[in-house]
Amino acid sequence: MNKKTTGVVLSWFFLTFVKTSGMRIDIITLFPELLQSPFEVSIIKRARENKSVDIHFHQLRDYSTNNYKQVDDYPYGGGAGMVLKVEPIEKCISQLQSQRAYDAVIYMTPDGEQLTQPLANSLSLFTNMIVLCGHYKGVDQRVRDHLITHEISIGDFVLSGGELAAAVLCDAIVATEHGTTEAACSDGLNIEFGKNYF
Repeated sequence: MNKKTTGVVLSWFFLTFVKTSGMRIDIITLFPELLQSPFEVSIIKRARENKSVDIHFHQLRDYSTNNYKQVDDYPYGGGAGMVLKVEPIEKCISQLQSQRAYDAVIYMTPDGEQLTQPLANSLSLFTNMIVLCGHYKGVDQRVRDHLITHEISIGDFVLSGGELAAAVLCDAIVATEHGTTEAACSDGLNIEFGKNYF
C-alpha cells in the first residue's frame, strides 16, 4: 500500500469510526430562503438524506425583542450605518446552546480568517456548529466579543450578506466530511483527506 493510499484509508477510518455521530449545522439568517436551494442538490443532499449531516435554518427576526421584529440598530458606542442587534442573536444562540453543546459558533465576515482546505478539514471533524450570517454593516461588536468562537471569510470582497458565504462554508465542510468518506469507500481510493477532491 503506497503512502497516498495509506493516507486515504486512515482518513476514512478516522471519519467513519472516530466521528461516530452525525454533524448538525444551525444557520442563523435573515434570509433562509437564500440558503435552501444550495442544500437540496449533490453531496449535501445525499448527506442530509443519509442523516450524516442535519442542517437547520433559524430566522433571526423570530428572536426579536419587540413587536416590529426589528433586528437592526445603530452600532453600540456610535458609528455610521446599521448593525444586527446583540439581543436577538444572543437569544437565538442561547436557546440552541440550551439544547446541545456546540463545538463552534461561526460568524461569516470579510475580515475573518480566510477559508482554506485545512480549515475546512478541521471544521469537518466537529459535531455541532452554529453559523451566523451578518447583514447591513455587520453585527454589534459585543456579539463578536462574547458569543463568537470563529470568524471566517470566503474572500477579500464584500457581499450583501453572509448567506452565500455560509453556503460556501457549509459546502466545503460537508464535501470534506461526507465526500472524502464516500470517495474512500469507492474502488479508486484516489484522493487524500481534503485534497484533489474537486
